[in-house]
Amino acid sequence: MDQSPEDKTDTSALRQASQEQDQLRAALQQRTAELEVLNKELEGLAYSISHDLRAPLRHIDAFATLLEKEAGPALSKEAKGFLDIILQSAHSMSNLLDHLLAFSRLSRAELFPQTVDLNAALEDVVNKLSWENQGRNMVWKKHRLPQVCGDPAMLQQVLTHLISNAIKFTRDRNPAEIEIGCREDSAEVIVFVRDNGVGFDMQYADKLFGIFQRLHRAEEYEGVGLGLASARRIIAQHGGRTWAEAKVNRGATFYFSLPKQ
Repeated sequence: MDQSPEDKTDTSALRQASQEQDQLRAALQQRTAELEVLNKELEGLAYSISHDLRAPLRHIDAFATLLEKEAGPALSKEAKGFLDIILQSAHSMSNLLDHLLAFSRLSRAELFPQTVDLNAALEDVVNKLSWENQGRNMVWKKHRLPQVCGDPAMLQQVLTHLISNAIKFTRDRNPAEIEIGCREDSAEVIVFVRDNGVGFDMQYADKLFGIFQRLHRAEEYEGVGLGLASARRIIAQHGGRTWAEAKVNRGATFYFSLPKQ
């Protein structure tokens, strides 16, 4: 039986749509492959930089220390100040390289997924960070968290990064209030860390999880700008998402999701 003109038109349209989908799929696969190659190159570069800079940095630190011991008494107050800046800068750079090296290793780290009790992980993190911040007036609001599937050590790192971030940016609050809770649906579990700290302007929210990105001056709040980037990378490896909401001087809330499947 011959096809009617309408049937031929429908068949032709379906064939064209299928071809367009195939082309789009191929383009996406090629783009994904290109991004993976670029990602590996950047990770390799970060790893190489971390290693290659260590030798000259050790020389700077060692010879500056020797100079301080040998010529310290004869140096003027101004010269002694210059030498102190060199030593402090070398120590800061060494700390930065340690963090960069740890970050570059995340992408190569093998996941060991298992059932993780987020409540136990949360208690470990809060106990440690509370001990490190003794003397501060801190109010903790901890809601019941579910069990999830993931790498326990890495998920504990995520909680550590997010809660440390909340502690840091509530430094001027009395009391500092930090709330940890979750919500879930059929597809994913969403964990949040909320604080009453300095917050941030949402127009800069896209910068928060970038490497070395800072929304506040280093003189005001310490850190190298890799904690949130590390948290995002770990959650991405678990197939989840990370994002944040805030208002200036009215606190911030950081979220991460984990798929149930």
